[in-house]
Amino acid sequence: MENTEGQKLKEELFNDKKTGWETMSEEVKNAVFKFAEEYMNYLNSSKTEKEIVKTSKDILMKNGFVDLNEKQELHVGDKVFLSNRDRAIFAGIIGEQALENGIRMVAAHGDSPRIDLKPNPLYEDSGLGLFKTHYYGGIKKYQWTNIPLSMHATFVKSNGEKMEVNIGEDENDPIFTISDLLPHLASQQMDRKLKEGVQGEELNIVAGSIPFADEKVGEKIKLNILKLLNDKYGIKEIDFTSSEIEFVPAFKAKSLGLDCSMIAGYGQDDKVCCYAALRGILDIGTPKNTAICVLSDKEEIGFCGVTGMESKTFEYFITELLNKTNQNKPNALEKVFHNSKVISADVDGAFDPTFPSAFDKLNSCFIGKGPTIVKYTGARGKSGASESPAEFVAEIRNIFEKNNISYQSSELGKVDIGGGGTIAVVLANRGMSVIDCGVPVLSMHSPYEITSKFDVYQAYKAYEAFYKG
Repeated sequence: MENTEGQKLKEELFNDKKTGWETMSEEVKNAVFKFAEEYMNYLNSSKTEKEIVKTSKDILMKNGFVDLNEKQELHVGDKVFLSNRDRAIFAGIIGEQALENGIRMVAAHGDSPRIDLKPNPLYEDSGLGLFKTHYYGGIKKYQWTNIPLSMHATFVKSNGEKMEVNIGEDENDPIFTISDLLPHLASQQMDRKLKEGVQGEELNIVAGSIPFADEKVGEKIKLNILKLLNDKYGIKEIDFTSSEIEFVPAFKAKSLGLDCSMIAGYGQDDKVCCYAALRGILDIGTPKNTAICVLSDKEEIGFCGVTGMESKTFEYFITELLNKTNQNKPNALEKVFHNSKVISADVDGAFDPTFPSAFDKLNSCFIGKGPTIVKYTGARGKSGASESPAEFVAEIRNIFEKNNISYQSSELGKVDIGGGGTIAVVLANRGMSVIDCGVPVLSMHSPYEITSKFDVYQAYKAYEAFYKG
C-alpha cells in the first residue's frame, strides 16, 4: 500500500534516527565485528595513558610514520609523530595545501579515571599491608571497591634508572583490591549519602599479609612487601617518591550481550575515540590539508600539566612542521590555528533507560545510532562551554552525510543536573574551529564502561572522512 501524504511528509521532515543494526548489510556487519575485535585488543593492551602512547606509536611505525625528530625536512605525504614525554602523542600527514591554510585534526585523550598511589603509600595495620591512594578523575568511589585491580607503575630512581612494573594483567599474576565493609556492620555507612558511602581516604588497596620472618624487626608485613619488590625490581621505599603508580581494573574488555553487539571494558572514555582517530588517519592517503591525530593526557583533571592539551608542546609540534616544510614566517602559527578545523573526539553519556530522569530524551544520544555531535558542553548555563557556530556544524553534517556516516546530536543530561567539558575549549582558545563528536557510552567513568560496536566503527569512518575533508 502506498504511503499517505502525511506519512511521506513525516519521513521527509522528521529527524527519525534508526539504530544502525536495522539497515546494516552482512558485509558491513562483518567489518563492524572485525574492527571491534581489533579495538578490544588495543584496549586490553593500553589501560593507561603511557600504554596508549606506546601501543599507538607501534601502530604508527608499522604504517610508515617516523619520529619527527629524525626528519630534517618534510614534504607532501610525509608521515610523522611526536611523543610528548611518552604520555601524549601527535601524529600527522603533510597535506597538499600550505599549513597556513589550516589543518584537519581529530583530538582524543588517553587518560581515564583510575586510582593512583600517594607519594608515601605503603603501611601496615592489623595484619595487612596496605597502599594509601589518591583517586584520579571523576569517579563514583564505591564502584572501585571489591573489584580486581592491576598495578601499572613507572619507578624512576635518583640515578635516572627507570623500571616499568605491571602486576595483575597476566593470568598468572596476583591482583589487588580495595576492601569494603560487610553489610552486617555497615548500618552507619549505609546512612551516609551515596557520594560519601566510600570516602577518598577509605580507598586503601590491600597489598599483602605475610610477615617477614624475623622477630627482632617491626612492621614485618611492610618489610616483606618491600623485599618482594626489591628482589624482583630493585625497588626501595624511597623510590615511591619518584614513581607513577596507577591501579586500574584487571578484567579484560569483552563482547557484551547475547548478540555480542556491545563492548564492555575499562577506560573507553576516551580510549575508544583514541583508537577510532588513530585508525582513521592510517587510511586516508595524502590529504588535501595536513591531517593531525592527537592523543592527549590529563583531560580528566582539566587538560593541565606538561602533557595536557593546555601545554605549549602542541604549538611546538605545529611550529616544527612549519619549520621543516620551510613554511614558517611571522604569524604563521596563528594563521594555521585560525584556519584549522578540529573534532574534539570525546565520548558522551548515552541515554540509560534505567535512569531516565537524568536525561532529556529528545536531546540524548543512544547506543547503536552512531557517534554523536555535541554542539556545546559546559554545565547549566553552558558554563565553560565551547559552542560551535552553526556554519561549522553544518559542514560536519555535510561530510558525514556525503559519506553515509550514521550520526546523532545530543547534550549531556538535563540542564540543571550536571554537565562536563572537553578539550574543545582549549582548542577553541587557540582560534581553531572545533566541535565535539564521539561515541555514546553507558556507565561512563565506571570501572566497566559500555559502547556499541556499531558506534565505534562509525566513529572511525566519521574521523576518516573528516581527515579527508
